[in-house]
Amino acid sequence: MKHILPFLITLLLTWAPALHAVDLLHAFTPGSRILFQGDSITDGNRGRSADPNHILGHGYVFITAAKFGAAFPALKLEFLNRGVSGNTVLDLEKRWQADTLDLKPDLLSILIGVNDQARGVPLEVYEQTYDKIITAAKTANPKLKLVLCEPFWLDHRATEPQEGCPNADIVKRQEIVARLAQKHGAALVHFQAALNRATERAPAAHWIWDDIHPTYAGHQILADEWRRTVRKFWP
Repeated sequence: MKHILPFLITLLLTWAPALHAVDLLHAFTPGSRILFQGDSITDGNRGRSADPNHILGHGYVFITAAKFGAAFPALKLEFLNRGVSGNTVLDLEKRWQADTLDLKPDLLSILIGVNDQARGVPLEVYEQTYDKIITAAKTANPKLKLVLCEPFWLDHRATEPQEGCPNADIVKRQEIVARLAQKHGAALVHFQAALNRATERAPAAHWIWDDIHPTYAGHQILADEWRRTVRKFWP
């Protein structure tokens, strides 16, 4: 065994760079500004100052920015997080000019809907308002790359693998987001399906702690699915 161990260590060190290799997303070009918008899931308890240690929060946005920022420093990618805890699509509309249009993103990712369900924002208002703010963003930048993320819901008490979404209202909002993605030529990230697949490997509580907010492991699932979708949409 003592003769095999040095060989294994050498082999691991040799293959380590390949194991950690990151393929560039073609949606990212030199100097791209990538903006993430949404509610608390995107917010991730982000800082409200210029402190780069906390500015992106501690969720899927941070994971995504860290991976590509480290892998491609020469591209000078700029990642921004403007998620705000508790926001509905109506709140997004109120701050859309300052927190989206004025920032002039090249790629815009939006995740919104779970608070709309909780606060009873009518489905038609949700869809109309969401459509309105997307249209405004595309008008401001006709070349804007758009990523829409479906809201999700997972029963954190479930111990068996999950299928579908147990919240009927969230299902309807997922359908709305899918329609808007089709209408506006956006990439559609299926977070619900990704989390459901994860429950085949571990109970729901490993991935989400209150039906709505992911754990650190759950945020990795979101980041992986976001990256997979964007890579497939812009091959």
